[in-house]
Amino acid sequence: MKVIVVGAGTMGLGIAHVFACSGFQVLLVDQSDEQLSKASSTIKANLDRQVTKGALLSDAADLAIGRISFSKTLKDFSDAVIAIEAVFEDLNAKQVVLQQLDMFVSETTVIATNTSSISVTQLASSVTDPTRFIGMHFMNPVPIMSLVEIIKGFATSDETLNMVVAISKQLNKEPLVVNDYPGFVANRILMPMINEAIWTLHEGVADVTTIDKIMKLGMAHPMGPLQLADYIGLDVCLNILRVMHSGFGNPKYAPCPLLVNMVLGKQLGAKTGEGFYVWAKGSKELSVSLKFKQLYFS
Repeated sequence: MKVIVVGAGTMGLGIAHVFACSGFQVLLVDQSDEQLSKASSTIKANLDRQVTKGALLSDAADLAIGRISFSKTLKDFSDAVIAIEAVFEDLNAKQVVLQQLDMFVSETTVIATNTSSISVTQLASSVTDPTRFIGMHFMNPVPIMSLVEIIKGFATSDETLNMVVAISKQLNKEPLVVNDYPGFVANRILMPMINEAIWTLHEGVADVTTIDKIMKLGMAHPMGPLQLADYIGLDVCLNILRVMHSGFGNPKYAPCPLLVNMVLGKQLGAKTGEGFYVWAKGSKELSVSLKFKQLYFS
């Protein structure tokens, strides 16, 4: 079976990875040659890491990377069983991609979005047949996290829903179905917690390390909320909070001004090398950003 993934960023390459490991032929599409090259090397490195850890046989890794085609254009995959949009969290950008996919794929292809917060029902208006449109929200890192949050739009058919649930199980994922409201379930609960952690820092209640350690040691979270925000990307967190704030009209979802300023200042977390922490390339050791040591607890 064939699958199209549009967007070769962190989520897109992870989605391509798991489909290829499950026997699908994958077309990974991106406008950037640099991004496609980076995606190819990252997928190979991730597969090698799975082999080293004994999670995947060497032959299976070779077969998986051989199933992925990297391209700047849609080609030869119009009969794909599913096409997944995985570009950055921007309504207009997603609508453009979905319109292109709708014109390219066959009438039986399911079209899915990997959005983490934008209305699936609103995005469905970009395609000819909203009954075969659905949300398929993978968690990051895709090869490791078992959850796929399946979002049923207002017009999504039961046939489409059942098919995507079945495909998710083929990927050895746990599909959990939710209805289409801002933030769905995962981010509706997670993002207010992250936002509150940022407010707690902003108001000087505790420093970065203390906030994260309290949540790790006291609540058994594997990663503190500020470190997790860095890992997700502070720009992504801000976008999701704004979607929920706009969608619900409730001030409790309003992003903390500190988060807004960090995004404006391009201090986005792991992707830029610095957020609440300094993320040194090739190192697992994290240190708190000097900015927060100076501003809050010098």
